[in-house]
Amino acid sequence: MFARVTLKLDDDGRSCRWINVGERGGKPRSPYQRVTFRAIIDPISFPGTGVNFDFSDDEKMVQDQTARFLNDHCDTRVVRKVLEGQAVYSSEVWQGLKELGLPGTAIPAAYGGVEAGYLTLCLVAEELGAHIAPVPFGSSIYLAAEALLVAGSDAQKSSLLPDLASGAKIGTLAVAETLNELSEQTISCKVSEGKLAGRKLIVPDGGIADLAIVLAQGQGGPGLYIAQLDQSVQRTDLETVDPTSNAAMLVFDHTPVELLGPVGEGFQILDLVYNRAAVLFAFEQLGGARKALDMAVAYAKERFAFGRPIGSFQALKHMLADMYVALKLAESNCYYAGWALANDSADLALAAATARVSATQAYQLCSRDNIQVHGGMGFTWEFDCHLYYRRSNYLTLLLGGLTTWENKLVNALAASAP
Repeated sequence: MFARVTLKLDDDGRSCRWINVGERGGKPRSPYQRVTFRAIIDPISFPGTGVNFDFSDDEKMVQDQTARFLNDHCDTRVVRKVLEGQAVYSSEVWQGLKELGLPGTAIPAAYGGVEAGYLTLCLVAEELGAHIAPVPFGSSIYLAAEALLVAGSDAQKSSLLPDLASGAKIGTLAVAETLNELSEQTISCKVSEGKLAGRKLIVPDGGIADLAIVLAQGQGGPGLYIAQLDQSVQRTDLETVDPTSNAAMLVFDHTPVELLGPVGEGFQILDLVYNRAAVLFAFEQLGGARKALDMAVAYAKERFAFGRPIGSFQALKHMLADMYVALKLAESNCYYAGWALANDSADLALAAATARVSATQAYQLCSRDNIQVHGGMGFTWEFDCHLYYRRSNYLTLLLGGLTTWENKLVNALAASAP
């Protein structure tokens, strides 16, 4: 089976559009393969007609610095210290990330950020996922900060984003109230006269956050509200499949709140935030899947049975090949989603759902089969395989389960159909 790629050069001579991917004859195999992609031609590296699809040197430099820091300060011993101890996150790793300026990677400089762009943040997320970093990065940056960037007023951004960008404060997003999917008719949290009352279940990093963006029912309909998590908020830490990722139940008792965005548009704003966060979490899943595959390959090379490495047996070859294919499919989808996020593309909803579904499937497969490759030892507490399996399951459910995002993908495909 061969793929055909058609590139159409735009009038400016420096950009091109990837207009079709398919089998021989140009017929797409599935709707997943019909995409639109833009790239900038680099006339220095690719004189004439070449196209540069790679990340920039600056973006790769930040990724390399992040990887080196995490290699030195966030190995699995640090992860196990959180897993087996009393701390709910690694304050040392979080402090190091703050000193590197990573929380502010994509936040505009006008609001205290570095303004290095979303592609750089995607690569940072990939490294955090590869090292299963036990820090509140995702809830604070992918969720709370993105909600403020999407819907906040200038005053709200100026007041709250600098502390999130520096890591001085931790933010989160509080949505779920029951184990069922939330709708406009089932929201129990209510805001009256600027005070919030109600309960939110399974709030990521809710036990350590300083502020929360809360979905609640207001007088004009569902909305998002900014709540400072003060003494009026009761917190109860919850046990999840991954104890290295804090989760808590929050009970609000007439907590003062401030409306974020237009009245009654809470679900619309939440959908935008979820699409953006899905891309970033997909990169974390991609990094975790890559590391799980690397672990499996390394073990298959060094573990001998019947006088030869177990990786030479056909059954394991097939398993590792399936893991590799799933990883590379997720990688392609994540890269396109990263581009869509960085360019605020109209395809973001479709790209985010595609990346989320493929990255979830890849991480689930790679973390599970990594245990299988390790055999009986892979199921033990002493081996690190379960650390990635735990994180893969936690991330799968963080923004809604796989079925939720498959439905989003189907709906986005239908909406994009001619």
